[in-house]
Amino acid sequence: MATKTREIFRQDLPEPLRRDVRLLGAMLGDGLVEYGGQGLLDDVERLRHAVIAARRGETAGSDVAAIVDGWTLERAEQVARAFTVYFHLTNLAEEHHRIRTLRERDTGDTVPGSVAATVQHIRASTDGRLDGLIEGLEFRPVFTAHPTEARRRAVVTAIQRISDLMTRLNDAPGATEREEIERSLREEIDLLWRTALRRGTQLDPLDEVRTAMAAFDETIFRVVPHIYRALDRALQPGDDGTRPPKARPYLRFGSWIGGDRDGNPYVTAQITRDAVMIQADHILRALENACARIGRELTVHEATTPASKDLLGALAAARTAHPSHLREIAKRSPGEPHRQFLLYAAARIAATRDRDADLAYPSPDELLADLRAVQDSLAGAGAARQAYGRVQHLVWQVETFGFHLAELEIRQHSELHEKALAELKADQSDTSEMTEEILETLRTVAWIQGRFGVRACHRYIVSFTRSADDIANVHELAASLGDGAPVLDVIPLFETGEDLERAPSVLDGMLRIPAVQDRLDATGRRLEVMLGYSDSAKQLGPTSATLRLYDTQEALAAWAARNDVRLTLFHGRGGSLGRGGGPANRAILAQAPGSVAGRFKVTEQGEVIFARYGHREIAKRHVEQVTSAVLLASTDAVQDRAREAAARFRPLADKISDAARAAFRGLIETEDFAAWFTQVSPLEEISGLRIGSRPSRRKAAQGLEDLRAIPWVFAWTQTRVNLPGWYGLGSGLAAVSDDGKDLTGLRDAYEAWPLFNTLLDNAEMSLAKSDRAIAERYLALGDRPELTETVLAEYDRTRRLVLAVTGHERLLENRRVLSRAVELRNPYVDALSHLQLRALTALRAGVSDDEERAHLEALLLLSVNGVAAGLQNTG
Repeated sequence: MATKTREIFRQDLPEPLRRDVRLLGAMLGDGLVEYGGQGLLDDVERLRHAVIAARRGETAGSDVAAIVDGWTLERAEQVARAFTVYFHLTNLAEEHHRIRTLRERDTGDTVPGSVAATVQHIRASTDGRLDGLIEGLEFRPVFTAHPTEARRRAVVTAIQRISDLMTRLNDAPGATEREEIERSLREEIDLLWRTALRRGTQLDPLDEVRTAMAAFDETIFRVVPHIYRALDRALQPGDDGTRPPKARPYLRFGSWIGGDRDGNPYVTAQITRDAVMIQADHILRALENACARIGRELTVHEATTPASKDLLGALAAARTAHPSHLREIAKRSPGEPHRQFLLYAAARIAATRDRDADLAYPSPDELLADLRAVQDSLAGAGAARQAYGRVQHLVWQVETFGFHLAELEIRQHSELHEKALAELKADQSDTSEMTEEILETLRTVAWIQGRFGVRACHRYIVSFTRSADDIANVHELAASLGDGAPVLDVIPLFETGEDLERAPSVLDGMLRIPAVQDRLDATGRRLEVMLGYSDSAKQLGPTSATLRLYDTQEALAAWAARNDVRLTLFHGRGGSLGRGGGPANRAILAQAPGSVAGRFKVTEQGEVIFARYGHREIAKRHVEQVTSAVLLASTDAVQDRAREAAARFRPLADKISDAARAAFRGLIETEDFAAWFTQVSPLEEISGLRIGSRPSRRKAAQGLEDLRAIPWVFAWTQTRVNLPGWYGLGSGLAAVSDDGKDLTGLRDAYEAWPLFNTLLDNAEMSLAKSDRAIAERYLALGDRPELTETVLAEYDRTRRLVLAVTGHERLLENRRVLSRAVELRNPYVDALSHLQLRALTALRAGVSDDEERAHLEALLLLSVNGVAAGLQNTG
C-alpha cells in the first residue's frame, strides 16, 4: 500500500514543482560531490533508498539503523546536513509552486475563499448586513517571539536569495541569462551548505525584533494596500481607484516582541523602549521612501491639474516655515504643486525619524491630513485616478501602521504584580529589583504613549489571571506613578482549564474596577480577553482543551451581550496542532456563535510569521482567507447552523471530553512521567538550538507544570509521536461508539458541526506526520515498556477511530495537496530521525569522552533542525 501510494503521489506531483525539486536536488548533489567527494553523495543516496524501502516494507528499520550506526560521527553529521539542506530547498520549491498556483487561479473570475467571493455570498444571502459587517471588521495579527523558528537569520536570508533566483528562472529567461542564473544558484546552494545551520550564540530580544522586521520590510508594508484594494474592488467593482474607497483599513498589527516578559528576564523596560524605536525607524523609513517615490512620480502640472486653494495655502505656509526646503523642492518641480507638497511631506517624515522637532510631524494624524489635502485637490481638479490610486495606498499604510508600525503589548505573570503591590503597600525603604522593573516598565509605556500616541502601547496582558484582583493590581501599580501613569487596557489571559471556566465571573469582577469602567467609557465599551490554547492543551489534552475553549467562548459571548460590551477574543494559538494551530480560516469558522462578531485577534508565532508573511502573494492570500472567514463566521446563517449543531451534539462531545481527559491525565500523572519524557525525547537538548531569548521553563523546577508548551510540543514532534496533537481522542471516540461499533452519532457530528470536524481533521493531520515504528524506538529509550505500550495503544486506537469516523481509507485522504506533501516527505524525515536516534541513544547511555559527546550533541541538534524543516513545524 505504501509503495502504491508513494508512487501515485510522485506521479501526481505537478510538473513545474517536480522540475524545481529535481533541479535544486541535482545542484545540491553536485555540491556534495564537490565538497566531500562521490562517497558523500553515495552515502546520502544509500540512506535515501533505505528509508524509502523501509516505508515500502522491503527492509527493516533495524537495517536502516545499521547503515547510520556504521558511519563515523563526522559522516553522520554531513549526511544529516545534506537532508536538512534538501528540506530547506524543497520547502522553497513548494512555496514557489504555491505562488505559481495562486497566480494561475487568478484568471479574473472570482476565486473561492477570496474576499470577493465572500462579499458576493453575503450580499446575495443577507439583507443589508454586509455594510455593518464591513464597518466593524477587524483583523489583528500579533507577532510573538515564541521560540519556534529553528532557522538562523543567515539561513533564512540565504534561502531568500535562492528564492529570488528561482523566481527569475521561472520567468523564462533567455539562454545566456538562464546560464548565469543557474551558475548563481549553484553558488548560493553551495553557500547554504557551508553555512552553520544552527546558531552559535543565544538570541537576545532585540535580535528577535530585527528578525520580525524583515517580514515587515519585504512583505507586510507593501502588501497591505493591495489587501484593502481587493476588498474595495469587491465592495464596488468597476470603478475602484476613481472614487473615495469603500474599504476602510481593518488590519492592525500587534507585537509581543520586546514586550513579553513573562518568564523572560532578558526583556526589560529598556528593551521595550528600544523595540519601539526599532519599529518606528522601520515604519518611518518605509513611509518616507513611499511618499518620496509617489512625489517623484506624481508629475501632474498645474496647467492640466491646478491645485486647490487649500493646497496652495498649505504650500505657502510651508514656504514661510521652511523656505530653504521648499525653494529646493520647487527648483526640481516647477509648476507641480502636488508633487512639491508630497516631497515636502517626505522631508517631514524624515525629520520625524531624525527627531527634528522644527520640521517633524507631531503625529500620524497631521501626515494623514496633508495626504488627504493632496487627494482632495487632485479629485477637485478632475484627476480622480491620481487621487485614489497610489496616494490612497499611502493613506492606507499610514492609517494601518501610524508612526509605530505595530502596537506593542506588554505581558507579565500575575504573581509578580501581586508581590510588587505587596511591597509597595508595605512601604519598604528598599523594593526588590523585580518591583522596580515592573514600575519602570509602566513608566516606559507612558513614555511610548507620549512619543507615539496611546495606540502605540496600551495593552497590558496578565498571564495566569485567576481573579479580578489580578487586573486591579496592575491598575493600582500604574496609579502609584501619579501623573506619570500610562493609559492602560489590562487584558486577562485565561490559560488553565480552571481559569477558563471561571472567566465570566472574573469579568464580572472587572466591571467593578473603577479604572476598567473608565476605559470602557472611553473606548465605547470595548474589552479584550485572551484565551491560552497552549497551556490548556498541555493540561487537559487536545480534545478536552478544544471543547473547554469553545465553552469559554460561548460563555464570554453571552456575558458580553448581557453587559453591553464589545468583546474581542484574543486567541493565543501556536503554529503546531498541539498548541491550537492549523488552518486559520477553518479555525475561525469553528468558533462559538457570537464570539467573533467581525473581530479576530490572534498570535502569529515563530516560524508561522515567515510561513504566512514571508511572501507577498502568500501573505495576501492568508489575510484574505482570514478576512473571509471572519465575515462568514459573523453572519446569522453560519452562526445559526453552528448553534444548532452544538446543541445537538454537545452531550456526545461532553462524554468524549471526559474520556479523553481521563486518558490524557492518566498518562501525564503516571509516576515519574516527566523524567521518562526527558529520557525519550531531546527535550533538554533543544535549548542548544538557541532559537529564542526565552528560557524553556518559567522556573527552575523540572516538572511538567513549569515547562512551557512550546518545548513540550517541539520535543514530541521530534520523537515522531506528535502526542500533543491527538492523545486521548481515541479513548474519547471509543467511549461513545462502543469502541467503533456504533459510529452514527460521531459521523453525524463530523458532517454537521464545524468544531468537531476541525478537531478530527487536525488530529488526522497530526497523526499523518507521526511514524509508529520510529516513535517506538524513541519510547524504548525510557525503559518503561508499560508507558510505551500505553502510548502506542492510544495511537492505534485514535488512528483507527479517526479513519472510521471520517470514512477515510488512509490519513488525509480528502486533502490531496497536503497528503501528497506529507507522503513524499516522510521517508526523508525518517532518515533524519534515524540519525537523531543514533545520537540520542548514545547520549542516554552515557558518554565519557568530551569530544565524542560534542559530536553527538552536534549531530542531535542538526537532526532536530532538519526534522523541524521536514515536518514544517516545531512548537
